[in-house]
Amino acid sequence: MLIVRTPFRISFFGGGTDVKEYYEEHGGAVLSTTFDKYCYLTMRHLPPFFDYVGKLTYSKTETFNKAEEIEHPAVREALKGDAMIDIHIVHDADLPARSGLGTSSAFAVGLLNGLHAMRGELVDKMTLAREAIELERVKCREAGGVQDQLACAFGGLNKMIFTSKGFEVIPIPLLKERKEKFCSQLLLFFTGFTRKSSELLARQISNTKNKLRELGEMVHLVDDGLKALMASDDDFKEFGRLLDHAWQLKRSLAKGITNDSMDIIYSKARKAGALGGKLLGGGGGGSSYF
Repeated sequence: MLIVRTPFRISFFGGGTDVKEYYEEHGGAVLSTTFDKYCYLTMRHLPPFFDYVGKLTYSKTETFNKAEEIEHPAVREALKGDAMIDIHIVHDADLPARSGLGTSSAFAVGLLNGLHAMRGELVDKMTLAREAIELERVKCREAGGVQDQLACAFGGLNKMIFTSKGFEVIPIPLLKERKEKFCSQLLLFFTGFTRKSSELLARQISNTKNKLRELGEMVHLVDDGLKALMASDDDFKEFGRLLDHAWQLKRSLAKGITNDSMDIIYSKARKAGALGGKLLGGGGGGSSYF
C-alpha cells in the first residue's frame, strides 16, 4: 500500500495574477506557503476477486470497470487511457474541501504523484505541477490559475513568477526563529461557508481586461510583502498593512468575492486588533486569516 501526503497552501500576495489570461501578456507573481495540514491518498492494486476492477473512496464510494465510468472528474481524467486500472484509491484530509486552501490542487498533485509511484516512476516537482495544471485546467476544464498546483508540488514558502515563457518557483529562506515569530502573528479560521471557487474565478477571469491596474498593483505587492517579511522588525506591522491593501484590491476584482457575512468577519477582526487579512482562494467563503 502506498500513502501520499500533500500539503495545503496559504496565499499572501498576488493571487489572481496567476491566470493565463493575465500573466501571458503582463506577467504575474505570487507569494505563498504550504502549512501543516494535508490531503492524504492511499493506493493499492485491487485483488482480482471482485466484480469490478477499480474502487474509489472519498465522500462517496465508486466502483468501476473502466475510467469513463468514474464520476469524480480528476480521477476519471487521470486514469483515462491508463492500463493501470486495477486500483483502490482512498481520500482523506485534515480540512474540508472548498475551503480556499488549495484542496482540489493538493488532491490533483497527490493523485498524480501516487499514480507515478505505483508505476515505479519518480518525477520532479515542476513536472508534477505541470501535470496537475493540465489535469485541472485542461482535462477537467476547471477555471482558475496555476499557483495552487505549484505550491502543493513544491511545498514551503515560495515566490512564484508566471510568464508566457513558463513558471519559476523561488524558495524563500526564513530563519527558524523568524518563521516561528511570523506564524505566531497569524490566525487561520474556517468561516463555515464553502463554495466552488471555479465559478468565482471564471467571473474574475472574464473581468481581467477591466482590472489591469489592480492586478498590476497586486503583482508589485509580492515584492513589497516579501521585503516586509524579511525585515528585522518583530511585529510584522508593515506586512499586515500590505495584506489589508491586497484584500481591498482583491475584493474589487469581481462581484461575489466577498459578501455581507465575510465583511462582518473582516471588520470584527480589524476591530479586535488585526492589521490585515484576506479570504483565501476565490473568495465568497472558505477560510480566512488575519
